[in-house]
Amino acid sequence: MHIVIYALVETPTKNEALAAGKTVFNRLVGVEPHSCAVFDYFVTFDEEDTSVAGKARWGELPTAAPVDSDDGQDLLERGWEATKEEFERNLERVKEAIEELSNEGIMRDEDLTRHAFHQVGAYDGPTIFLYTEHGTGIRHRGQLDRLLEESEELWIVPADVHF
Repeated sequence: MHIVIYALVETPTKNEALAAGKTVFNRLVGVEPHSCAVFDYFVTFDEEDTSVAGKARWGELPTAAPVDSDDGQDLLERGWEATKEEFERNLERVKEAIEELSNEGIMRDEDLTRHAFHQVGAYDGPTIFLYTEHGTGIRHRGQLDRLLEESEELWIVPADVHF
């Protein structure tokens, strides 16, 4: 499956932002030493030589945009809304399971309940759409707001990832 995720990086230029974003995505696919792969591969939106990912799948997106620009705000909103929607969807599954299933049913993982529990607690992977420049998933609005307030030259870099 493919989704678009976003890296928030603090750099002075677009080229440096793209390079920093690729470093984040490399960590998330396990290329960096001591990193665990949570995605299979990524394609950034500067790549032209693929027919199944990036621009070929999602159309034109900026390769990198300052967060305070219109493009940057659009990408940031997409990433945050996707994170929030995925969290709420999984949390609803957890709430339903607690109300409807016995402890044994949850333990047996009826209806993939334990998967939903795992997804609610996820720090990275397909339920998290925004990442810091250190490859840390942004899981709640306070974390995102702090990053936005503390950073002076913040860029957002999108990538198509497969999992």
